Amino acid sequence: MIPIDFTGKTALVTGASQGIGACIARTFHRAGADVAINHPGLDSTRADAGALSAELNAIRPGSALAVAADVSDAEQVSAMMEALREWRGGLDFLVNNAAIIRDRTIAKMSREEWNAVLGVNLTGVFLCCQHGLGAMRDGGAIVSFGSIAAIQGFYGQANYAAAKAGVQAMMRVLSREAARRGIRVNAVAPGVIDTTMAATIPESVREEMLKNVPLGRFGTTEEVANVVAFLCSPLASYVTGQTIEINGGWRG
Repeated sequence: MIPIDFTGKTALVTGASQGIGACIARTFHRAGADVAINHPGLDSTRADAGALSAELNAIRPGSALAVAADVSDAEQVSAMMEALREWRGGLDFLVNNAAIIRDRTIAKMSREEWNAVLGVNLTGVFLCCQHGLGAMRDGGAIVSFGSIAAIQGFYGQANYAAAKAGVQAMMRVLSREAARRGIRVNAVAPGVIDTTMAATIPESVREEMLKNVPLGRFGTTEEVANVVAFLCSPLASYVTGQTIEINGGWRG
């Protein structure tokens, strides 16, 4: 068995109140890390993040912190990073998972729908990386979420696809800029993952999607979290500037 041991490390996971983000927080915590659980401060996400923090602190007291911040707001992101400095002196891992969707065709998409998605999914990653680098210890790791949507160009997702493609390109640039500090920077591009959001996809559409997946099923949040943990671990010490696809072989 080759273990991943994050004992003594601090991780920030954005959008971690539920779904993939919550699973990543649990995975890093199980590997020994202290985990900051970011949420946007809405009533439902605040409650979910608080419950997750309580769950992890019950296992290891003082090892989890719920922190509210809209990642598209520079001042809130800066304050979040300052809170992490006060909590644990900084961070070792940054996982940019926070994202929203506002699907509509280009012909009908409003500027508000475009700006909202780009604001959280692209600018939010930029701001967390920009401010996070100041709080990050040398030798750390950043993993940001791209998507299969950046490759496939799904109908009605121009804003989402553009943002995720931008994230993947941004990580390639940042991998060069952060290398002098030994900070590795990668992206992951999940396919369709079995989450609450995926459950809203109509059954007929799900069936068509599955025809494109050689493994014949959607992924699990655990499978995504495990790849993120690998990329932050010493097992991936020579991996940077990459986008790792987690999509069951989808090449449709």
